[in-house]
Amino acid sequence: MQEQERLRRLAELAVSVGANVQPGQLVVINGMVANAPLMREIAREAYRAGAGRVEPQYFDRHFTRALIELGPEESLSQTLPWNLAMLKTLRDERGSFIQVSGDPEPHLLADLPGDKVGKTGQREFRAEWLRMVAERAVNWTIVPAPTPAWAEQVFGRPDMDALWQAVERAIRLDQPDPATAWRAHLARLKRVAGELNDRRFDSLRYRGPGTDLVVGLLPSSRWVGGGDETSFGVSHVGNLPTEEVFTSPDCRRAEGSVRSTMPLEMRGAVVKDLAFEFREGRITKVSASSGDDVVRGELAVDENANRLGEVALVDGSSEVGKLGLTFANTLFDENATCHLAYGAGFGFCVGDEADRAAGLNQSAVHTDFMVGGPEVDVDGRDPSGAWIPILRHNEFQVG
Repeated sequence: MQEQERLRRLAELAVSVGANVQPGQLVVINGMVANAPLMREIAREAYRAGAGRVEPQYFDRHFTRALIELGPEESLSQTLPWNLAMLKTLRDERGSFIQVSGDPEPHLLADLPGDKVGKTGQREFRAEWLRMVAERAVNWTIVPAPTPAWAEQVFGRPDMDALWQAVERAIRLDQPDPATAWRAHLARLKRVAGELNDRRFDSLRYRGPGTDLVVGLLPSSRWVGGGDETSFGVSHVGNLPTEEVFTSPDCRRAEGSVRSTMPLEMRGAVVKDLAFEFREGRITKVSASSGDDVVRGELAVDENANRLGEVALVDGSSEVGKLGLTFANTLFDENATCHLAYGAGFGFCVGDEADRAAGLNQSAVHTDFMVGGPEVDVDGRDPSGAWIPILRHNEFQVG
């Protein structure tokens, strides 16, 4: 298949299944300059779907490098007013936001001071975007854009055909009717989420090599999976791919240790062998064989960045996981196995206002890290106090 046709089919999926662009909508497409070919195809597909206006939001990580090397410290997390104005316009107009993920130079920031790399990013912009996600203010999605450098990370060579084939399988573009395949998949995730909600687990326990962690849930924590719906009634799929069911925990209740089971790509750096210790809900110790300074820099962004905002479960039926690849891209790796996220929680995952006020984490950060796999068991404590198996040998025991 020619690359242009691959881009067109991916763009069509992004618009119809991912963001579900509506007639007359304002659509903003965000991505790196190198992602322009896919972004342009998404724009064309969005107009075919009836979009009223489609606008690009390009960024270039070389500007980030220049800022870290040569700019003032106080500018690292500065938010520029026109970017907040864009988010306000999207909110007011009930627009759609499509983010393209595919780094052309994944190691560009790797040789810079990790604490500065971790702090880089428009803090107020990120906080407002996370609020919009939590309040279901826009229909949004994140989609992949294969690049030669990404292929090099995955396969050890810039084999774009191999990467495209892996991406297409992971997002079901290899199916005769991808939209129908997605409907069946999303329905299954909803069933699993429903079963977890019926169990009313008070907490989760993770056990495996280097991991012995208990994470508390709120009384009204609600498991979500299989897509989302905006406050104005538009269904959408936030991540392509998605294989998870997730909720937001009680940010005050996390005790023990956890070791990440996959490398974590963040802001142009790769974090390997990441491990945390938690006490009374906070991360109290960070270690990694590389990139720990980047993590520490991000954890210092605000006072609650070191608390958990998400717990997500993924089993071995994941199309991403079945590929047996490390993608070095969180969009994919978080859908290969179970993950946690430090930073902001999701308001739509907690039904009771008092629970949200008391135990839903608020932060300008939200970073997923992978903690699952065949050697990691996950249990849930039910209302009677009994520990019930949820995942064994990478298979759901519920749903």
